[in-house]
Amino acid sequence: MIPWLEPKDPFPDVSFALPKSSGAGGLLAASATLWPDRILEAYRKGIFPWFSTGQPVLWWSTDPRMVLPTGRFIVSKSLSKKLNQVKKSMLSGGQWQIRFDSAFDAVMHACAAPRKRDPGTWISEEMIECYARLHKMGFAHSSELWLDNELVGGVYGVSIGKMFYGESMFSKVSDASKIALAWLVWFLHQNGVMLIDCQQETAHLASLGAISISRKIFSTHLAETIDQPPVTDWIPCTPEWF
Repeated sequence: MIPWLEPKDPFPDVSFALPKSSGAGGLLAASATLWPDRILEAYRKGIFPWFSTGQPVLWWSTDPRMVLPTGRFIVSKSLSKKLNQVKKSMLSGGQWQIRFDSAFDAVMHACAAPRKRDPGTWISEEMIECYARLHKMGFAHSSELWLDNELVGGVYGVSIGKMFYGESMFSKVSDASKIALAWLVWFLHQNGVMLIDCQQETAHLASLGAISISRKIFSTHLAETIDQPPVTDWIPCTPEWF
């Protein structure tokens, strides 16, 4: 059993999350509603919301936790060619452009759209509304790839102190999400953010350099970073990795 949280109830300690053997490893609590301050409280404790439309709000703290160290992002040869193409285009005012926070709501809706292999989505209208409010509050941010002034790829997440919590990404053209992510990773690395929380373990994230760490190590990292001065001036800088 997991606790049901009323609006003023504190989160349980993450050590009470269900074990992997339960079939719902990391599930910690449930609640009826979702709102921005509650999300920020959760992230500070290493907890995140993940649920489907029609379900209660489910709160998770997985163990192990997948994270992407910003200093070890993997750039393949094929991706490097595309990144250089975009970089040259940006420097010359060409057809490819990277922008931050210019279309946050559009990025979220694109991430929520059905996909060929996955017609469902966990990004509900309730979540879109909450994260849009977090964006207006200065916590949620998007990295966007534009082609001829059309949004073709992006990634969004939440920034607290020197910690970034990645949420989702999308592509309308090949490798668009990877390109947007690469610019975001470089920007965060240059601004002292050493880890991006990826929440779920996937082979795709592992191919980009993400690793799994224990909940204990992740919690220690949070304690050292979330109260540091926040990242400001969300303006894309030109990566030097490629």
